Amino acid sequence: MPTVNSTGDCQPEADCASTSSKGIASFSHVKMQEPVLGDTSVMPPPVRTSVVNPAANIRHMRRIIAEDPEWSLAIVPHLTELCLQYIIINFEKKPILNHLLPEHKKRVLDRISTGLPLSVTANLISDEGYWKRCCTERWTVCDVSCYGGSWKQMFFERHLENILKYFVPNVTDPDRILDVIPLCKDYVRKLEIDQFLPPVKLDEKKEEEDLSDSGSDVEIDELSMHHYDIGGLIVALPHLEELNLSYGVKDCGMNFEWKLFNFTSKDCSNLAKGLKKCQSLKVFKLTRSKVDDDKARLLIRNLLDHPCLVELDFSHNLIGDRGARAIGKLMNHSRLEILTLCNNQIRPPGAQAIAHALAKNATLISLNLRLNCIEDEGGQAIGHALLSNSSLRSINLAGNELSEPTATLFSLVLAQNTALTSINLSCNHIGLDGGKQLLEGMSDNKTMSEFDLRLAEVGQESEYLINQTLRANQEIARLKTLQQSNSPQEKLP
Repeated sequence: MPTVNSTGDCQPEADCASTSSKGIASFSHVKMQEPVLGDTSVMPPPVRTSVVNPAANIRHMRRIIAEDPEWSLAIVPHLTELCLQYIIINFEKKPILNHLLPEHKKRVLDRISTGLPLSVTANLISDEGYWKRCCTERWTVCDVSCYGGSWKQMFFERHLENILKYFVPNVTDPDRILDVIPLCKDYVRKLEIDQFLPPVKLDEKKEEEDLSDSGSDVEIDELSMHHYDIGGLIVALPHLEELNLSYGVKDCGMNFEWKLFNFTSKDCSNLAKGLKKCQSLKVFKLTRSKVDDDKARLLIRNLLDHPCLVELDFSHNLIGDRGARAIGKLMNHSRLEILTLCNNQIRPPGAQAIAHALAKNATLISLNLRLNCIEDEGGQAIGHALLSNSSLRSINLAGNELSEPTATLFSLVLAQNTALTSINLSCNHIGLDGGKQLLEGMSDNKTMSEFDLRLAEVGQESEYLINQTLRANQEIARLKTLQQSNSPQEKLP
């Protein structure tokens, strides 16, 4: 098809194609030429620039950010905000918290780091919100009700417990504990330490140089297994009220050895000295620590006439009759209210010593002798003591190889003692006749609300009738409590 050229003349299509091919060839020839230095006629290729899309950030597109309480429309922050930011960043060097206004103080406490040194925050910050953040960021489970509702008390008690649990004698720097005591002594009320790590074993060559050949293997093990001196620590805590200790190692796995669970004589001596000086202590628990008679007697000797001690727990140890006699002496030379000696090695003579003290005692309200071996001789001695005792509310004699003679005496206790509200005789051989005698004693009892006879072979009928009496007594106690709670309101005009 013919085409029209620039002059208006008609031109065949072939000529047009040849003309265009020449133009393309000449253009490609120009493109392939090397640029000459200083030649301004050759233009550089355009540079691509990235264009920021403001819609990519939703916050930049919104005029009001209602969910952010610190958002401000002002582009330049206020001078107050800049000052607060500076204080927060440099709080460790310049902790000027007490010079701030209340609203500014709150903003600083909400934003400062929980990793600040305790030497800065311990005695300066009393805000519970800050210590709550410290606790929740460090531990998963935080039950503040176990610490008197105080987050600060929780933090310092658990912080100190964590240091003590992983303290390795002769390896860990003692200054770790010495440095933290002045910071936490005013806030620690309770310590629960469920493990004490022993010293690391010495090299064989060093052992041969330091230890004489005349010493026995037992003496060598004893010397090498002393733990941290907890007695020196509790003296430095003036407000300590509860101490719960267990000498052992947790999660030892394949490294298990019985000597990891030794409570050495030196450990006992150090602890006894500390207990004597800790006059604020109310609760002392030393469990699962292989405490024998000698160690128990040493500890009790330093607890005699203690002004504040009301609860003592020596559960799961090796205390026998000699230790029980010492405990009987302590019962009438202290203000003990709760005594727990379950799972020890107390036999009839030890039970008789405790019963002798119980007959004269006027402060003890709970006695737990579960899982010992006091037998009927010891059980009858305790029964005789309960006929004259008027303070004890709860007694546990489960698993003590008791039988019908003890049940016969306890039937008299049920009929005469009006103070007892809970008795546990489970896992004994009371028998059918013993069950009938206990039922007879329960017939006139109006105060007993708990009576555990499981696995005591008393028979279904006796157990059922005793439970019926217990339910009636529980209802009487409930109505009495309800009446006492309503009586103050009735007196109001």
